[in-house]
Amino acid sequence: MDRKEEYNKIAEKIVSHVENGTTDQAPEILKVPTSDYTSHERWSSEMKDIFQNLPLMLALSIEMPNPGDYKAMEVTGIPVLITRDKSNKVNAFRNVCTHRGAIVAQEGIGNRSRFSCPYHGWTYSNSGDLIGVTDKPKFGDIDNKCFGLEKLQCKELAGLIFVSLSKEDNVDFENFLDGMLPEMEYFNLENWYYHGFKVIDGANWKIAFDGYLEGYHFTTAHKDTIATMTMNDIMDFTSFGPHLRIAFASTNIAEIHDLPKDEWWKKEGCGVDFVRTLFPNIAVSLGLGIGQIAQILPGKNPYTNTTILHYLAPQKPKNQKEVDELDYNMNFLRDVVNNEDYLLGIEIQKGLNSNSNNSVLFGRNERGNQFFHKYVDYYVDDSIKKPPKL
Repeated sequence: MDRKEEYNKIAEKIVSHVENGTTDQAPEILKVPTSDYTSHERWSSEMKDIFQNLPLMLALSIEMPNPGDYKAMEVTGIPVLITRDKSNKVNAFRNVCTHRGAIVAQEGIGNRSRFSCPYHGWTYSNSGDLIGVTDKPKFGDIDNKCFGLEKLQCKELAGLIFVSLSKEDNVDFENFLDGMLPEMEYFNLENWYYHGFKVIDGANWKIAFDGYLEGYHFTTAHKDTIATMTMNDIMDFTSFGPHLRIAFASTNIAEIHDLPKDEWWKKEGCGVDFVRTLFPNIAVSLGLGIGQIAQILPGKNPYTNTTILHYLAPQKPKNQKEVDELDYNMNFLRDVVNNEDYLLGIEIQKGLNSNSNNSVLFGRNERGNQFFHKYVDYYVDDSIKKPPKL
């Protein structure tokens, strides 16, 4: 089935849900222990078995498109340095000097061909090689080739840069992405315009991610914003390994009938909206006049996360008016996520921390949330031998 045919079928299902007052559903309601959001032991397992073991999307290609560009960040307490060397190849390293363990590059994005440790001046190329040892004759005889920055497995795919924090050297990024890889390759994100980013703070990383996985909350949490554009509680779910493609009905979906059924695929983003999630922590939305890619990074405990909201557009703005439109859409979406979703999430965290409820409920209509939590369980619980099915 080609993409057009597949998307026509998705559109048909969404139209049917609108006309019949239905939505895609799981077989039954799911209970998730409240402790999954509050337990330090559970959180530590998630960090070790998920974030420090699976491939993570840590950067967009358009964040660092040029030779010499780099991005330094911290992920679950591990300092990471991503570089693009002079051959345009992306590399990733532990951002830790091999002499005494100092952080080599401070967090942020820039362009440098080499990095010097601020403690003793040991210098590394952007390919990770140790190229300078201060007062080497006095320091002693070491082989520079043995003391480069510790490499991390990484790969640039579909305009996204994936890194594994695992010490394994046989990470299969394509296999992990499964059918979501061609889904993302379709958009050629490496050719989009990067408009900027916003940083917001919230509750447990799963509370944050839960909000991207359903449209059951639109008319209550987003009654004056998202609910004016997207219908409440009408969804269709497709899984690719642990990743999800979620279709929603736009409030103008009736206009889809202006086209023959074999052209309904053309209404993507203006009739049928999509959120695509990359397990464990990325939510991609490419509609509303601007693309938003949410990158949820767990905090230093079970109760917090920091989310980086990346904003991009298919084309670079041609004039100030178009820049202003992108700014407006960027600020609108940031305010929706921060002031509506994340403030509610912080309140939810307070409620869960109070131990008032033993479990969190996910309804049959919250099928994406159920699938996500079952996959989290699959990765942290060795007794679960088979991955869940949608």
